[in-house]
Amino acid sequence: MPKYILSISIFFFVALSVLFVHDRVLAQTASSSATTSSQEDIRNKIKDLESKLAEIKGEEKSLSSQIAVMNNQAKLTQLRIEDTKEQIKDLEGSIEVANNKIDKLEGTLDEVTKIILNRVRETYIAGDIKPMQLILSSQNATDFITKEQYLKMMAVHDQELLFETQQAKNDYSNQKQIFEDKEKKMTALKAQLEDYTKELAVEEANKKQLLAQTQGSEANYQRLLSQAKAQLAGFSRFTQSQGGAGLLSGQTTCDDWGCYYNQRDSQWGGQSLNGTQYTLASDGCLVTSMAMVLTHYGHKTLPSDINANPDNFASYYPAYLLYTIRVNGVTAARVGSTIDAALSNGDPLVVGVHAYGGTHFVVLRSGSGGSYMMNDPYVANGNNIPFTDHYSVGSIFEIHKVVIQ
Repeated sequence: MPKYILSISIFFFVALSVLFVHDRVLAQTASSSATTSSQEDIRNKIKDLESKLAEIKGEEKSLSSQIAVMNNQAKLTQLRIEDTKEQIKDLEGSIEVANNKIDKLEGTLDEVTKIILNRVRETYIAGDIKPMQLILSSQNATDFITKEQYLKMMAVHDQELLFETQQAKNDYSNQKQIFEDKEKKMTALKAQLEDYTKELAVEEANKKQLLAQTQGSEANYQRLLSQAKAQLAGFSRFTQSQGGAGLLSGQTTCDDWGCYYNQRDSQWGGQSLNGTQYTLASDGCLVTSMAMVLTHYGHKTLPSDINANPDNFASYYPAYLLYTIRVNGVTAARVGSTIDAALSNGDPLVVGVHAYGGTHFVVLRSGSGGSYMMNDPYVANGNNIPFTDHYSVGSIFEIHKVVIQ
C-alpha cells in the first residue's frame, strides 16, 4: 500500500476526530445557557421585593398599607414578566444553536457513512492479501515490514474511526434531545408569561376597585373593613353554634321555583371562600343564597361559580361578597326592598338574620304577614321550609331583592 494513501487516511482521521470533539463541546454548550447579568439583577430585585412584601403584609391594616402591598405586588409581577421574557430570549438563542448543530451533524453523519463504507471496502481488499503475496510484492525485507506495519496501523485507525462515528451518532441523539427539551421549556415559559400578564391585569384592576370602593378615604376603608370583618365573624359564630361546618351530600334539588343549594354540600362546601381562611361550608350562606335566587330567574348558577370570580368580593376584605356580582355572563345586584311587596310580585328575597349568637342569610321564597317559606342554605334539606321554625321575623336585619342587570 503506497505511503501517501496511509498519510491521507491518517490526516483525515485526525481532522475528523477534531471535528467530532468540537461538535460535542458545542452540543454541551448549547444544552446549558449561562444566566446573564441582567437576569441576575432582575432576580435579586424579585427577592428584595418578596422580603419587602412580607414586611408590609405584617403591618396594621390601612388603606395606605394595602395600596403599598398592591403596588409592590404589581412591581413583583412585572419583574417576573421581565425575567420570563429574558429566559425566553435566551432559550430562543439556544434553540437556534441546537437546531443548527442538528443540521450540521446530519451532514457530518452522511459524509462519515460514505467514508466508512469506502474504508470497509479497502480493508476487505487489504484483508485478502496473503502473507506470501505481501512478500512477493515487497522489494525487500524493509519494504515488507513497512507494508505490514501500515496495514496494522490502518486497522487500528479504522477501529478508532468507527468509535468516533458512534460518538457522532450519540452526539446527534443528544442534540435532538436537547432541542426537544428546550422546545418543551419554551412552551412552559410562554404559558407562564401569559399567566403573569393576566395576574398583573387583575392586580391593577383590584387597586382601581379598592380606590373606587373606599373613595380613597382612610375613614371609609376602616369603616368598610370593620363591617366586612363583623359579617364574617357573625357567619362563623352562627355555624359554630349550630354544630359546625360538616359536609353533607344529596342536598341539591331543583323544581319550578329554581334550585335549592346547601352551603355545606360536599360538591363545594370544602372550597376556600375566595382564597381566604373561610370556607363555603362555614361562611358561604350569602354566596349560596345568591346562587339560589339566580336559578329562580332562570340563570343556572352554582355557589362555586360565584366563588370562582374574585371580582365578586371586596378588595379590602376578600371574603366579603359585594352587593353587585357577575357570574356566567350575568350581573346581579342586591337592592333594598320590603318583604311582602317583593314576595307578592314573585320576587324572592335574600335576608340577613341575627340568630344563635351570629348572623346568617337565607332566601325567602313565598308568604306574607310574617308567615314565610324559605330556603335555608345551612339547615340540612332546608328547601322550602317555614321561616319561623328556625328564626323570628324580628331577627331580620337586612332585606334585599336581586335585580338582574
